[in-house]
Amino acid sequence: MTLQTHKKGLQGPKRKVVFVTLYELIAIAASSLLFMAIGQSAGHSGGMAIAASTLAIVWNLTFNHLFEQWEARQSVKGRSVMRRVVHALGFEGGLAMVLIPLMAWWFGVTLWEATVMEAGLLVFFLVYTYVFNWCFDHVFGLPASASASAAVAPRAQGEPACSN
Repeated sequence: MTLQTHKKGLQGPKRKVVFVTLYELIAIAASSLLFMAIGQSAGHSGGMAIAASTLAIVWNLTFNHLFEQWEARQSVKGRSVMRRVVHALGFEGGLAMVLIPLMAWWFGVTLWEATVMEAGLLVFFLVYTYVFNWCFDHVFGLPASASASAAVAPRAQGEPACSN
């Protein structure tokens, strides 16, 4: 058993706004650089990054709302490595289904070429999503959906013990 302090200061809509804002600002910068690294112009890269970010914000709010509803019904609280991996795969997989056709149109490439581009971005963003969520939870505390109702809660299976 580990003591998990439930940081109530950042919950609900405020938590979601801070999360999405931080995540997407970093994502816009990173994806612009990644698009430029594969030969796209800065203007085209920045425009695509902003369009992708806008779609990602809507998807992020929708996906995280649904994920947290599911998570709140689970008997094991906390966020294990497996739960974080499932979260990252679900988020990125759903987003890719929208971004691949958009990138094909935006950059004037085939769906296959856009899929290859997205695959490269996906590798980066799977790692980024996992690390960002882990860091965010450790800085701001777990959301209510992953927190035990009592102050002392068992760690989720596979979750490392760490100090904040």
